[in-house]
Amino acid sequence: MSRTERRADTSPRNPAGAALHSSKPQRANTHRHGRTTARPGREPRSNESSHPSRWRWLAPVLAGSAAALGAAVLYNRKRARTAERETPPMGRFLDVDGVRLHYIERGQGDPIVLIHGNGTMIQDFTVSGLVDRLATRYRVIVFDRPGYGYSSRPRQLWTPRTHAKLFQNALGQLGVEQAVVLGHSWGTLVAVALALECPSLVRSLVLASGYYYPTLRVDTFLFSPPAVPVIGDAMRHTISPLIARAMLPGLIKQMFAPAEVPERFERKFPKEMMLRPSQLRAAAEDAALMTPSVMELQHHYRELQMPVTIITGADDQIADVGRQSERLHRELPQSEFIALSGLGHMMHHLAPDAVINAVERTASKVGDEIRGRPRAIV
Repeated sequence: MSRTERRADTSPRNPAGAALHSSKPQRANTHRHGRTTARPGREPRSNESSHPSRWRWLAPVLAGSAAALGAAVLYNRKRARTAERETPPMGRFLDVDGVRLHYIERGQGDPIVLIHGNGTMIQDFTVSGLVDRLATRYRVIVFDRPGYGYSSRPRQLWTPRTHAKLFQNALGQLGVEQAVVLGHSWGTLVAVALALECPSLVRSLVLASGYYYPTLRVDTFLFSPPAVPVIGDAMRHTISPLIARAMLPGLIKQMFAPAEVPERFERKFPKEMMLRPSQLRAAAEDAALMTPSVMELQHHYRELQMPVTIITGADDQIADVGRQSERLHRELPQSEFIALSGLGHMMHHLAPDAVINAVERTASKVGDEIRGRPRAIV
């Protein structure tokens, strides 16, 4: 074969020669440039076409969520304004230590201070009838604790002792030098702290349905999230009022159990005030602080030297009677213990006479009469 014929055989213009000529050099070029050649039966990968479709759903979800949260904020704001319009302030205001403190004052005589529990407000004592009935013989003073009702709640740690110092200064402004103090539920912690902080101010204590010793409580974890800064602020303006509104009937039923919720409470207590974002924050913070607070206070109960009456519903389903009220009674030799059969945590609504009798009996005691053995009435 001539040189010319051999050149023609290997030329790319010859199909047979082209196959021989292109196989190895093309493979070498493919590896050199990092290119991939699609194999027969496989679709080529296309990251550019599949990536946008993978996240295409995200935009409408985010937009829908933002719209729903915005609508919740507006709805909750409207409900809060309506609640405040239907339940205006029923008392007066004091400016104490940077707090605008709402309070009522009824009657004349020796002062009696009533301190409400978590989630409630002044109306807990007015709806139950305690204020009007005690006011026939005493000067009755009831505060909305900070964050509840119409009292402000500056950002700080509102422990029972912080409350106590605030109320001590408030009572000083009102000219109160000595008073009988009744606390209910979380309010018992404030009453005890006030007696420890200023024993000369507290003539005697009535502790109703209290929590005094640390235990593992599910409600602490359930109700505390709105207290978390930033995240909690977002929750209490959006989803927390909606969740709380759905849970509230069951919670109220549990507080009164085993008794029925009285018609007077259902009709007169301003439940919508409890669901405002500002009050949800206060309730969440108090729930989070409850166990740490009693961990500190329990070491000082024996310092209480004034007359103490501990009263509770014998079937309280919120605070275990044996672990709380009965245990405190055993620790305080000067105390009187009263357990009301068939009643629960909100026994002051169903047995106001028993509570008023406890207040009057405690107010009448003097130092020499309380040094004997503890009394128990069941």
